[in-house]
Amino acid sequence: MTIMAESRPDLIEGCRLPVLLSNGEEWHMAEILSKKEVGGRNIFYIHYEDFNKRLDEWVSEDRMDIGRMELPRKDTKTPKKEGKAVNGTTSRSSSPDRELVNGSAQKQKALVARKRKTVEEDSEALILQPDGQPEPLPKIPRQTGSMVAHHDDIVTRMKNIEMIELGRYRIKPWYFSPYPQELTNVRIVYICEFCLKYLKSAKCLERHLMKCLLRHPPGNEIYRKDGVSFFEIDGRKNKTYAQNLCLLAKLFLDHKTLYYDTDPFLFYVLCEHDDKGYHIVGYFSKEKESTEDYNVACILTLPPYQRRGYGKLLIEFSYELSKFEGKTGSPEKPLSDLGLLSYRSYWSQTILDILLNLKPNEAGERPIITINEISEMTSIKKEDVISTLQHLNLINYYKGQYIITMSADQIESHSKAMAKKLITIDPKCLHWQPKDWSKRGKW
Repeated sequence: MTIMAESRPDLIEGCRLPVLLSNGEEWHMAEILSKKEVGGRNIFYIHYEDFNKRLDEWVSEDRMDIGRMELPRKDTKTPKKEGKAVNGTTSRSSSPDRELVNGSAQKQKALVARKRKTVEEDSEALILQPDGQPEPLPKIPRQTGSMVAHHDDIVTRMKNIEMIELGRYRIKPWYFSPYPQELTNVRIVYICEFCLKYLKSAKCLERHLMKCLLRHPPGNEIYRKDGVSFFEIDGRKNKTYAQNLCLLAKLFLDHKTLYYDTDPFLFYVLCEHDDKGYHIVGYFSKEKESTEDYNVACILTLPPYQRRGYGKLLIEFSYELSKFEGKTGSPEKPLSDLGLLSYRSYWSQTILDILLNLKPNEAGERPIITINEISEMTSIKKEDVISTLQHLNLINYYKGQYIITMSADQIESHSKAMAKKLITIDPKCLHWQPKDWSKRGKW
């Protein structure tokens, strides 16, 4: 007599089921994107719903609650809950706490009504005088948590590089990057930290370093102070380096568009330097000519250097270049989730620092400043100044004027943040002359 084993649905791509998180503390719903056999057992590549893709990973069956599995939906035309179409593609919206305040009329009225009673008694109130007659503040467009909208196909949804070695660091990539197919089958991809050439073995890297003449990024060193330097790289003159930089950056930027045509871009690479050479920390790129006044296209601090103030240093440097150009600038929208947090923090600290250092006039009256003046002093675009003031809940409309009110907690929080700021840009150490890229011959 043959005993039939109880059948169960196969674990296939598209199935949804709870998966035990790597910390072993809780279960979270995930979607199976792929599976493969390793050592005689199946492992599955899963995406945790509502989590960033950098947390996607390969898991075994013992971390899955198969009893609560949901089969793939047959109706693939079900519209997505979030996101809006942009040029025929879909961009996922960011989490609510990361969206810019939209300045809706109802929220503005409620906010003014609550604070109208106390604004005259607040000793820290400033008058924000608009240019000309007071007008309602413009609505700032809602932003999303991706860098560039694009199609998510099954290939680009999965990390294809397991590990990279860059200088003295081994780093686990966060996202897919289109490195050559043969590199996806090796355990570690070795990258020269000076020219960013990628190699498949430690022996290949050893031989390469004997021949590589670079000990710093190609291009001009335009800033040096306190052990850090910035190099300006022309995407046309140093195409190979620029392309390798884009490949490296794509490992840590989800929705970054990879530019094989790097000619229209400048790359500003931040390095730490010692007796062995200049070690890449991060970079930002910008278009040589931007019709929208973008001063940053993509920006990245490599994971080993994050949470050390380098992200804000890159942002500060981009605005310092804008000051030299006599322009206001803004990063390309929409920003990545981490990029939006970094910019929000930089804008808040910079604007609050100006407001708190304003002096009363000779008559002892509260200081007056315009949004345009803040924009000119910081090179932060007017729309970003307004969105920051709205996000901080500082700006109110009262008796024909915009009033900025700051609580004692906000002032104390700002003072603590500024005290932790270990490194800043010294404009005196920036040796750079802006170019007029409108003449094609200078490319």
